[in-house]
Amino acid sequence: MTLVLDSGGVSMLAGNRARLQELRRRDEWPPVVPAAVLTEALMGDHRQDFHENHLLRLCEITPVDEPLARAAAALRNAVGGHRTPSAVDALVVALADRLGGATVLTGDPKDVRRLAAHATRAVRVGAI
Repeated sequence: MTLVLDSGGVSMLAGNRARLQELRRRDEWPPVVPAAVLTEALMGDHRQDFHENHLLRLCEITPVDEPLARAAAALRNAVGGHRTPSAVDALVVALADRLGGATVLTGDPKDVRRLAAHATRAVRVGAI
């Protein structure tokens, strides 16, 4: 099973060795992280970002290309409503969809589930 992390997933896993070991044991490692997630997950100071940077070195960081950005925009539009999910959350779900369906580990399962409901493939949502 492929894992995709959003910023909440990165932050929560960075300090949770037991969960990291569990994911490795279940052969669900390494996760994929869209590069845009780093903007939300990091502070830009290596001292403050120590644990997150350590985790991210173990992940596959994927660039955001035009087709992925367009797919994310379509997901945001499909959700609509008064409270549109963030562009970064939409990128995370669009990447999970592109990967043939994956599990997104998130700190914000509500918005990610709303986006995942409009994905082409089965995108599962797991809270950390």
